[in-house]
Amino acid sequence: MKNYLIKNAQIVNRGNIEVKDIFIKNGRFVKIENHISTLEKVEEIDASGQYVFPGIIDDQVHFRQPGLTHKADIYSESRAAVAGGVTSFMEMPNTNPATLTQQLLEEKYQIAAKNSPANYSFFMGASNDNLDEVLKTDTKNVCGIKVFMGSSTGNMLVNNPDTLEKLFSSTPMLVATHCEDEEIIKNNTEKWKLLYGSDIAFSEHCNIRSVEACLKSSTLAVNLAKKYGTRLHVLHISTKNELSLFDNKIPLIEKKITAEVCVHHLFFNSDDYEKLGSLIKCNPAIKSLEHQNSLLPALLDNTLDIIATDHAPHTWEEKQNSYFGAPSGLPLVQHSLSVMLDFYHRGQISLEKIVEKMCHAPAECFKIQERGFIEEGYFADLIFVDIDKKWTVTKSNILYKCAWSPFENQAFRGKVTRTFVNGNIVFENDTVVEGSTGSRLLFQG
Repeated sequence: MKNYLIKNAQIVNRGNIEVKDIFIKNGRFVKIENHISTLEKVEEIDASGQYVFPGIIDDQVHFRQPGLTHKADIYSESRAAVAGGVTSFMEMPNTNPATLTQQLLEEKYQIAAKNSPANYSFFMGASNDNLDEVLKTDTKNVCGIKVFMGSSTGNMLVNNPDTLEKLFSSTPMLVATHCEDEEIIKNNTEKWKLLYGSDIAFSEHCNIRSVEACLKSSTLAVNLAKKYGTRLHVLHISTKNELSLFDNKIPLIEKKITAEVCVHHLFFNSDDYEKLGSLIKCNPAIKSLEHQNSLLPALLDNTLDIIATDHAPHTWEEKQNSYFGAPSGLPLVQHSLSVMLDFYHRGQISLEKIVEKMCHAPAECFKIQERGFIEEGYFADLIFVDIDKKWTVTKSNILYKCAWSPFENQAFRGKVTRTFVNGNIVFENDTVVEGSTGSRLLFQG
């Protein structure tokens, strides 16, 4: 393993931007000071003119392995992740088979250990009938329990009230929820079928998977968490109506109930269905401008705690189907920082806030050990960012296995130029550097 001395880095960390040198040894930050010199053998890198962020931690991705590898796999999507500055990911259990047993969970860890250039963790999945397996999950090396309180693939919808009560009352782990009310969605679907038959416009997706469906389910989850003192994290908030469920007066480290927003809900609104159609069909749905406009302010005032992606790739061919045939989900993990830098260049968010919400907050929310900050003694996960580099998303630079992006032909300003994971360079010169693998994330438990 090489040791590195990074000179003249504009470090964005803990709400400040300071120019310092960084000494990385044996995969960790050893010294962060002005004008470091060392007699040890190092590779020196001049970071002048670039910003250095902690590695991004994405707490919600779907990498599709096992069983759905025609769409994506852990290797392909983790390569895309590090190209976008994501050094650690937490992956969801709705694979095939679904991750509903400890054995299946461990098999995913074994896959990642062999071929993921990024650090990794995997959620244990909950169903209506696997509570015993869920309670075996180790709080110190698994990020949390995922509960689909709305439609999902396979046997993962948890809609039995007794199961939800038992789950929320008995698990010591963080419970991450997808909140959409199944009954409301089902009724809306039947209503729209009567109106339009099977020829439903994609713009109706936000009416079928409605604001009311999100609010009812999120309210249930929050009420259960308050009743039992459960550590709850509500994923991908998409409506202004849900924001009142969350408290922005408590420091994140003290919160028992947290919430995230995803980049596509910040960037798109329902007017974009006309141009992009199925390419932005996702669950929960992208809503109207009114709801989009409420999300960034809620992020800035700490009502929403984390920025994530819900990266969920499908093949181009699958996405060409009509409304009921086109699956929900879009690939995002390579472009999440680009989206947030777009907001930065519009003057709507600071670099310090981007780092807080994409790096620090996930580490604090999930109590990840020794990651998420540029701190002496922490693992050396960091990224170089050329804040003014102009580039355009094209087929040639998309690394997703599905080979498409809803941002195709989008011009961005600001780009990751180098990514370190555990002190190893895994991305530079627009190329993923093969040969090293990430580590399993560990948690304070």
